Amino acid sequence: MKQSEFLEKNVFNDLENQNNGFDKENSHHFSQSDFNLVLERVEHYGIGIYELITWRNGTFYAVANHVETKKKATDPQWYQKAFLTFKTAQPGLTYAAKFKVSNKLLAR
Repeated sequence: MKQSEFLEKNVFNDLENQNNGFDKENSHHFSQSDFNLVLERVEHYGIGIYELITWRNGTFYAVANHVETKKKATDPQWYQKAFLTFKTAQPGLTYAAKFKVSNKLLAR
């Protein structure tokens, strides 16, 4: 199974992609409430998040990554804190992320 297939089936299922053409076609963007579910599912599966990217009204807003926080991509502490910072600083953002699904998960 490919990473994109795994994410569609296990992480993005039942969530609405907010990307209406303002970003790359294969990039998924989510509302704050849907992205909260994405983060819960990512943590459940132990998926890594390299970057958390935010958009406001279809325009790039800000980005955070695990290297800045000196945490592993799979450590939920870094992306939960970044998400909290973004959602309190600016309501109404959409959220995207760069994920890393392990080969072990893909082989299931």
